[in-house]
Amino acid sequence: MKRFYFVALSISVLFVSAHPAEAMPQKRIPAKAAVIMDSSGAVLYSKYPDARLAPASTVKLITAMVVIDRLKPETKVVISKNAGKVRSIQPRLHADEEYTVSDLLHLALMKSINSSAVALAEATAGSEKDFVTLMNQKAKEIGVRNTLFANASGLPKGVQYTTAADLALIMRAALSYPLIKEILGKKGCLITTSQGRELYLETSNDLLWRSDTMIGGKTGYTGNARHCFVCSVNTEKGPLFFAILGARSRGSLWKSTLLLTEIGTDPNVAESKGKTRLARSSTHPVVK
Repeated sequence: MKRFYFVALSISVLFVSAHPAEAMPQKRIPAKAAVIMDSSGAVLYSKYPDARLAPASTVKLITAMVVIDRLKPETKVVISKNAGKVRSIQPRLHADEEYTVSDLLHLALMKSINSSAVALAEATAGSEKDFVTLMNQKAKEIGVRNTLFANASGLPKGVQYTTAADLALIMRAALSYPLIKEILGKKGCLITTSQGRELYLETSNDLLWRSDTMIGGKTGYTGNARHCFVCSVNTEKGPLFFAILGARSRGSLWKSTLLLTEIGTDPNVAESKGKTRLARSSTHPVVK
């Protein structure tokens, strides 16, 4: 069975090299949309790259960039009552606790703590609503044209969407920030509030534990978005960026990423002269 799997994968990879625009049969990647992009912005593989889909917590990459553009990492932030009551996973942040911007970025990027994203938005722009305006401006600055943000966390509130192609571009831009790159590359860290409460964080990126070539990645999940992931991996040809939207389970998310990694790091694909620049669809379909 394993031999058949690798033979099938090899045939599929050859198909990608010969027909880069069509890439592999779409059923090979168990997600709604996916993209492999190199550091120049060339797309090596795509499945519905321009389909508008819910981004979940991958939104926090833009949130982090906007914050770092305007606040110093050591800036102190007090959690507001509004931020403290935002729906989030553990660890919960409490109103009136004080954190540094760096601490809140770790919480947002490593564990997707929604209240930390809202607290950062309020500290940066005064309100989350005004911060969203800055997020959409930032998206345009880095060349993203088919993405719209409605909040700083990725929670399903308002009209909010991205595409696999745009998400890969966002990841490429985010990793140009040394602090973001550092945080996304951490397996764990300890944060201590000004009040002395200790929070130990472990990354939600399981693949960081399995591969030495993984630069870092950002997970996301909501009931509407399903499981999402965007990451970057070091290869002999330089960093590659992988974006996956709408996987049915966390297991299929990792399966999709590993399949994409095999495609992207195959020499036949990486050296293909048929690499195509990102093409924007005029229809921007929504995949359901």
